[in-house]
Amino acid sequence: MPDIVYILEMIGVIAFAISGMIVAQQKNMDPVGVFTIGFVTALGGGTLRDLMMDNHPLYWIKHQEQPILILVMAVVFSYAGLGQRIRESRIVFPDAIGLGIFSILGAQLALDLGHSWFIASLLGVMTGTFGGALRDTLCNEVPFIFRKDQIYASISFAGCWLYFVCQWLLESETLALTIGLLFIVIVRMAAVRFDIRLQRDPH
Repeated sequence: MPDIVYILEMIGVIAFAISGMIVAQQKNMDPVGVFTIGFVTALGGGTLRDLMMDNHPLYWIKHQEQPILILVMAVVFSYAGLGQRIRESRIVFPDAIGLGIFSILGAQLALDLGHSWFIASLLGVMTGTFGGALRDTLCNEVPFIFRKDQIYASISFAGCWLYFVCQWLLESETLALTIGLLFIVIVRMAAVRFDIRLQRDPH
Protein backbone atom coordinates (compact mmCIF):
# COMPACT_ATOMS: atom_id res chain seq x y z
CA MET A 1 0.00 0.00 0.00
CA PRO A 2 2.75 2.59 0.74
CA ASP A 3 3.91 2.58 -2.89
CA ILE A 4 0.36 3.27 -4.12
CA VAL A 5 -0.05 6.08 -1.60
CA TYR A 6 3.25 7.66 -2.61
CA ILE A 7 2.36 7.50 -6.31
CA LEU A 8 -1.01 9.10 -5.60
CA GLU A 9 0.65 11.82 -3.55
CA MET A 10 3.00 12.68 -6.41
CA ILE A 11 0.11 12.72 -8.89
CA GLY A 12 -1.78 15.03 -6.53
CA VAL A 13 1.22 17.34 -6.17
CA ILE A 14 1.64 17.54 -9.95
CA ALA A 15 -2.09 18.10 -10.55
CA PHE A 16 -2.48 20.86 -7.96
CA ALA A 17 0.81 22.49 -9.00
CA ILE A 18 -0.36 22.60 -12.62
CA SER A 19 -3.65 24.24 -11.61
CA GLY A 20 -1.75 26.85 -9.60
CA MET A 21 0.79 27.58 -12.31
CA ILE A 22 -1.87 28.02 -14.98
CA VAL A 23 -3.62 30.64 -12.85
CA ALA A 24 -0.30 32.32 -11.96
CA GLN A 25 0.68 32.69 -15.60
CA GLN A 26 -2.78 33.97 -16.50
CA LYS A 27 -2.12 36.67 -13.87
CA ASN A 28 1.22 37.48 -15.59
CA MET A 29 3.37 36.44 -12.64
CA ASP A 30 7.13 36.01 -12.97
CA PRO A 31 8.85 32.63 -12.37
CA VAL A 32 9.04 33.27 -8.61
CA GLY A 33 5.31 33.90 -8.54
CA VAL A 34 4.61 30.81 -10.64
CA PHE A 35 6.67 28.67 -8.25
CA THR A 36 5.07 30.22 -5.17
CA ILE A 37 1.51 29.70 -6.39
CA GLY A 38 2.30 26.16 -7.55
CA PHE A 39 3.93 25.40 -4.20
CA VAL A 40 1.12 26.68 -1.97
CA THR A 41 -1.53 25.02 -4.15
CA ALA A 42 0.17 21.63 -4.08
CA LEU A 43 1.48 21.60 -0.52
CA GLY A 44 -0.65 24.10 1.42
CA GLY A 45 -3.36 21.63 2.39
CA GLY A 46 -0.92 18.99 3.60
CA THR A 47 1.00 21.62 5.57
CA LEU A 48 -2.17 22.75 7.37
CA ARG A 49 -3.08 19.11 8.10
CA ASP A 50 0.34 18.33 9.56
CA LEU A 51 0.35 21.49 11.69
CA MET A 52 -3.12 20.79 13.10
CA MET A 53 -2.19 17.18 13.94
CA ASP A 54 1.24 18.20 15.26
CA ASN A 55 2.75 15.82 12.71
CA HIS A 56 6.41 16.82 12.38
CA PRO A 57 8.49 17.24 10.34
CA LEU A 58 6.05 18.45 7.72
CA TYR A 59 5.54 15.90 4.95
CA TRP A 60 7.20 17.95 2.20
CA ILE A 61 10.22 18.59 4.42
CA LYS A 62 10.70 14.82 4.75
CA HIS A 63 10.15 14.42 1.02
CA GLN A 64 12.18 17.18 -0.59
CA GLU A 65 11.57 15.70 -4.03
CA GLN A 66 8.11 17.32 -3.96
CA PRO A 67 9.23 20.98 -3.72
CA ILE A 68 12.11 20.20 -6.11
CA LEU A 69 9.60 18.82 -8.64
CA ILE A 70 7.45 21.94 -8.26
CA LEU A 71 10.51 24.14 -8.85
CA VAL A 72 11.36 22.26 -12.06
CA MET A 73 7.75 22.52 -13.21
CA ALA A 74 7.73 26.26 -12.49
CA VAL A 75 10.83 26.79 -14.62
CA VAL A 76 9.33 24.80 -17.50
CA PHE A 77 5.99 26.59 -17.23
CA SER A 78 7.60 30.02 -17.06
CA TYR A 79 10.04 29.70 -19.93
CA ALA A 80 7.89 27.54 -22.19
CA GLY A 81 4.84 29.73 -21.60
CA LEU A 82 2.64 26.68 -21.05
CA GLY A 83 0.15 28.40 -18.77
CA GLN A 84 -0.47 31.19 -21.27
CA ARG A 85 -1.55 28.66 -23.90
CA ILE A 86 -4.02 26.94 -21.58
CA ARG A 87 -7.36 28.51 -20.77
CA GLU A 88 -7.88 29.22 -17.08
CA SER A 89 -11.08 27.13 -17.17
CA ARG A 90 -8.86 24.09 -17.79
CA ILE A 91 -7.70 24.12 -14.16
CA VAL A 92 -10.94 22.35 -13.18
CA PHE A 93 -9.68 18.87 -14.11
CA PRO A 94 -6.26 18.94 -12.39
CA ASP A 95 -7.90 20.71 -9.45
CA ALA A 96 -10.48 17.91 -9.18
CA ILE A 97 -7.72 15.30 -9.21
CA GLY A 98 -5.80 17.13 -6.49
CA LEU A 99 -8.99 17.58 -4.46
CA GLY A 100 -9.77 13.88 -4.63
CA ILE A 101 -6.30 12.59 -3.87
CA PHE A 102 -5.49 14.92 -0.99
CA SER A 103 -8.95 14.68 0.60
CA ILE A 104 -8.78 10.88 0.81
CA LEU A 105 -5.09 10.68 1.77
CA GLY A 106 -5.56 13.40 4.40
CA ALA A 107 -8.48 11.47 5.90
CA GLN A 108 -6.49 8.23 5.74
CA LEU A 109 -3.54 9.75 7.62
CA ALA A 110 -5.86 11.16 10.30
CA LEU A 111 -7.39 7.69 10.79
CA ASP A 112 -3.94 6.13 11.01
CA LEU A 113 -3.11 8.59 13.81
CA GLY A 114 -6.15 7.46 15.76
CA HIS A 115 -8.70 10.19 15.03
CA SER A 116 -12.44 9.55 14.69
CA TRP A 117 -14.25 9.40 11.35
CA PHE A 118 -15.69 12.88 11.85
CA ILE A 119 -12.37 14.53 12.72
CA ALA A 120 -10.64 12.60 9.93
CA SER A 121 -13.24 13.82 7.42
CA LEU A 122 -12.69 17.44 8.46
CA LEU A 123 -8.92 17.04 8.17
CA GLY A 124 -9.42 15.39 4.77
CA VAL A 125 -11.47 18.36 3.58
CA MET A 126 -8.83 20.78 4.87
CA THR A 127 -6.08 18.83 3.11
CA GLY A 128 -7.99 18.77 -0.16
CA THR A 129 -9.27 22.35 -0.23
CA PHE A 130 -6.79 24.61 1.54
CA GLY A 131 -4.17 24.65 -1.22
CA GLY A 132 -6.73 25.70 -3.81
CA ALA A 133 -8.10 28.34 -1.45
CA LEU A 134 -4.60 29.78 -1.01
CA ARG A 135 -4.09 29.75 -4.79
CA ASP A 136 -7.28 31.66 -5.47
CA THR A 137 -6.77 34.12 -2.61
CA LEU A 138 -3.21 34.97 -3.65
CA CYS A 139 -4.40 35.37 -7.26
CA ASN A 140 -7.19 37.73 -6.17
CA GLU A 141 -9.99 35.27 -6.97
CA VAL A 142 -12.86 34.07 -4.80
CA PRO A 143 -11.84 30.52 -3.77
CA PHE A 144 -13.90 27.64 -5.18
CA ILE A 145 -14.77 26.60 -1.64
CA PHE A 146 -16.63 29.89 -1.03
CA ARG A 147 -18.45 30.27 -4.35
CA LYS A 148 -22.22 29.82 -4.45
CA ASP A 149 -21.94 28.48 -8.00
CA GLN A 150 -19.53 25.69 -7.02
CA ILE A 151 -19.89 22.41 -5.10
CA TYR A 152 -16.45 21.82 -3.66
CA ALA A 153 -15.92 21.17 0.05
CA SER A 154 -19.17 19.19 0.34
CA ILE A 155 -17.94 16.78 -2.37
CA SER A 156 -14.69 16.31 -0.48
CA PHE A 157 -16.58 15.70 2.78
CA ALA A 158 -18.92 13.15 1.17
CA GLY A 159 -16.01 11.40 -0.53
CA CYS A 160 -14.19 11.01 2.78
CA TRP A 161 -17.24 9.40 4.38
CA LEU A 162 -17.70 7.12 1.37
CA TYR A 163 -14.08 6.04 1.82
CA PHE A 164 -14.67 5.28 5.53
CA VAL A 165 -17.82 3.24 4.86
CA CYS A 166 -16.21 1.30 2.00
CA GLN A 167 -13.16 0.58 4.14
CA TRP A 168 -15.43 -0.76 6.89
CA LEU A 169 -17.69 -2.79 4.60
CA LEU A 170 -15.18 -4.08 2.05
CA GLU A 171 -12.19 -4.47 4.37
CA SER A 172 -9.98 -3.46 1.45
CA GLU A 173 -7.96 -0.29 1.89
CA THR A 174 -6.99 -0.08 -1.78
CA LEU A 175 -10.54 -0.52 -3.06
CA ALA A 176 -11.98 1.93 -0.53
CA LEU A 177 -9.36 4.52 -1.40
CA THR A 178 -10.04 4.09 -5.13
CA ILE A 179 -13.82 4.42 -4.71
CA GLY A 180 -13.54 7.53 -2.53
CA LEU A 181 -11.05 9.17 -4.90
CA LEU A 182 -13.05 8.44 -8.05
CA PHE A 183 -16.25 9.65 -6.40
CA ILE A 184 -14.72 13.07 -5.63
CA VAL A 185 -13.17 13.54 -9.07
CA ILE A 186 -16.23 12.38 -11.03
CA VAL A 187 -18.79 14.28 -8.96
CA ARG A 188 -16.68 17.44 -9.02
CA MET A 189 -16.34 17.30 -12.81
CA ALA A 190 -20.05 16.50 -13.22
CA ALA A 191 -20.99 19.41 -10.95
CA VAL A 192 -19.01 21.81 -13.12
CA ARG A 193 -20.22 20.29 -16.39
CA PHE A 194 -23.91 20.27 -15.47
CA ASP A 195 -23.90 23.37 -13.24
CA ILE A 196 -24.95 21.44 -10.12
CA ARG A 197 -24.89 23.60 -7.00
CA LEU A 198 -26.17 23.47 -3.43
CA GLN A 199 -28.08 26.76 -3.67
CA ARG A 200 -29.68 28.47 -6.62
CA ASP A 201 -29.98 32.23 -6.87
CA PRO A 202 -33.61 33.32 -6.47
CA HIS A 203 -35.20 34.61 -9.66
